[in-house]
This record gives sequence, structure tokens and C-alpha cells, in this order.
Amino acid sequence: MKDHANVPLNDYIEYPPAEMLKRSEQFFEDIKRRHSIRKFSDRPVDKAIIENCIKAAGRAPSGANHQPWHFVAIQSAEVKKQIREQAEALEQSFYQGRAGDEWLDALKPLGTDAQKPYLQHAPWLIAVFSQKKGGIHADEKNTNYYVHESVGLATGFLLNALHHSGLVTLTHTPKPMSFLSKVCYRDDNERPYMLIIAGYPADDATIPEHALVKKSLEDIATFL
Repeated sequence: MKDHANVPLNDYIEYPPAEMLKRSEQFFEDIKRRHSIRKFSDRPVDKAIIENCIKAAGRAPSGANHQPWHFVAIQSAEVKKQIREQAEALEQSFYQGRAGDEWLDALKPLGTDAQKPYLQHAPWLIAVFSQKKGGIHADEKNTNYYVHESVGLATGFLLNALHHSGLVTLTHTPKPMSFLSKVCYRDDNERPYMLIIAGYPADDATIPEHALVKKSLEDIATFL
């Protein structure tokens, strides 16, 4: 291995095996309470909470540590209105046949449709963008590697951080999402990846029974 600069690993904490098991169980019990919901309260959420969650997302691993992501946190009522109008226009054609029967049949148990009032009602929208060029410093223009994988990891970190903070979330991916670049004033180097809705649940928020069906450990993992 070629020489490269290193610093000591001085922030690792090792726990006794019994505590490790307990912590893994506690994390699982906590993450089991994470649900995608579609009815949000308009109660405000402190900007500092969103900032901390985005900082946590920025600690995700990435190809060559280029961190090829950008998060646009939106609380402006006008911007949220623009996003809702354009997303719903796209969703109308999606649900009117563009998606195809198989996809629409898969969505039926979730009760989704072209109406997305939460895009205006929730206190925060977070638009996630991937970057084609970049580097470990914001002003660099090098090729980014494993962009899709890296941004996916950061998005997972963000969802977990928002849940851990006590908020509920929904992931939304209108197709195409190119309008987000214009609304969020992003340049051609960036591509919209996902829109995350975050806030408190409405008093009448529900979870589709279909969404509670999760595959077993035996179905999702193999131990050799």
C-alpha cells in the first residue's frame, strides 16, 4: 500500500459483548418505529434540528470520500407551493397511465394518488441532489465515483437522523424530477435524487397495513 497521511483512530468506543447485543436490539426496536406517512402537521420544526440531521448525512461513506451530494432544505411556503404544483402535474400523467398497470397495481395497497398536499403542509422538504463532478473540497471539479451508491447511503443516514430526532418522513421521487433543479437553483453538475418530506405527524396520520409487511431475516440475509 502506498504511503498516505493517517491519524490515530481515537474516537472508537468498544462495548462489552452483552452491551453490544443490547444496543443492537435497542436500535432495531427504535428503527421499527420508522414509517413513511402521508399526513403531516404544519407545526414548525427548528432549523437547527434539520441542520444537525444534514450534518449527520454528510458523514456517510462515499467513493474516494468525494461526498457527491447536496441537500436543499426548504421551508419557504412559496417554494413548497411551486414544488407541489409541478410534482402533482407530473403525478397526474403517472397515475393516468404513464406508470403502467403493473406499477399502479403495486401502489394500490398504499393508497397513493396524484394529490400531494403534504408537499405544502409539512414544515420541511429536503431535496437531495447528486453531483457528477466534485472532490473532498467544495470548489473541486474532479470526477466523482460511485455517485448513486454514495448518495443512497447519505440519504439513508439522513432518514435515520430525522427519525432519531423524533420526526416522521416520506420519500418522494416524482418522475422526471428535473424541475427541482430549477426550483432549487442548482446547476447542470447536479441531478435531483430524492425529495424527503419531514415534520411531525398529523393527529390523524395512518400507516397502510401493506407497509407493515416486512420480509423475515431468513428472506433478506444469508450467513455463510
